[in-house]
Amino acid sequence: MGTDFHNDDKALLEKVDETLEQRKKNGLEGLSGGLEAVIIAVEPERLLPAAQEFINYTGHDVVDAFEDNAQKTIVLKREGSADILVYTRSGHENPFAASNRGAKTGPYPNTRLETFVFKCPDIETYVAKQTGCGRSFLTQDIQQTDTYSFIQTPPSAYTCNSVGFIQWKNNEGEYRSQHATPFDPGLTKPEASYCSNILELDHAATRVRAEERDAAIIEFMEWTNYHFEFAVYVESLNSITNVSRLSLDDFALVFTSGIRPFVSLEESGPTERFIYNYGPRTHHLAFNTENIEDTVDALAEHGMGYISELIGSREEGLKQIFTKPSPHTLIVNEYIHRYDDFDGFFTKSNVTALTKATEKQ
Repeated sequence: MGTDFHNDDKALLEKVDETLEQRKKNGLEGLSGGLEAVIIAVEPERLLPAAQEFINYTGHDVVDAFEDNAQKTIVLKREGSADILVYTRSGHENPFAASNRGAKTGPYPNTRLETFVFKCPDIETYVAKQTGCGRSFLTQDIQQTDTYSFIQTPPSAYTCNSVGFIQWKNNEGEYRSQHATPFDPGLTKPEASYCSNILELDHAATRVRAEERDAAIIEFMEWTNYHFEFAVYVESLNSITNVSRLSLDDFALVFTSGIRPFVSLEESGPTERFIYNYGPRTHHLAFNTENIEDTVDALAEHGMGYISELIGSREEGLKQIFTKPSPHTLIVNEYIHRYDDFDGFFTKSNVTALTKATEKQ
């Protein structure tokens, strides 16, 4: 990669069009749907604190906890939202281990948002068609339980995340198989009204290297039925925010990269600096939030810290804020509220302010 490399959308848009045509030609349209769950791995001693954080600071609550010989899992749900699964491995090999190396990840060798799980109406056909395109999965066979069929990709070389696909057999949303043992995590949701203001998971943002931005987006489109929508360039901070969506009403996956590749901690801007410190990974989960001003204040009273101010206004169409990263998951929470009929998803002024706030990480 030459030192004069910089991103622009021309080449990406050409690849997007080619990918959409190829996806249809390969019969993959309609074989994957919306987001069902995110899977977050943590260190064993941080499993309960990580789940408690989600209970305290989102609208999600624990609905199940179980373990088997491979892992210990806590399932959190909120009506109308994708689920959050927080888990820890039980001494088994970690295929994400190599992805978790960064200047600041030493104490967190197993911690990251690992997998975005999408609904699949016909998983056998999906796997056969993707395999026919020369793509491979983390396991040779589809994993079968009494409640679902599941398969996932290996960690991406670009995002270091995996994409998973689930087809429910019965009891949709039931992750515990008959071979798992339930346990009581002893966690309770605070009696706080603000939790009801924090709604569904709106989007997630993954940091990728500048030179791998196009490849990361195209790869995600090849695995899913998502479309690239638009990019917001913040030249002063060497950063691009790229939005991909299934539809206007679905969870969005955001890819954030540099415009130019990393040069040094001093010169490269907060996005590329984050990747230097933590590796390519999901930076934040964003939750739609009602009564956002009061909710942000109430969260602060219950221990939440922030790395940004509450940014935006009704006139601009939305307000957003970033929390401090979790000491248990390394993930930032974003709380976002879009006013009235605002359909722009983001504004450049908000993107700029939030990108700058990540300098504090």
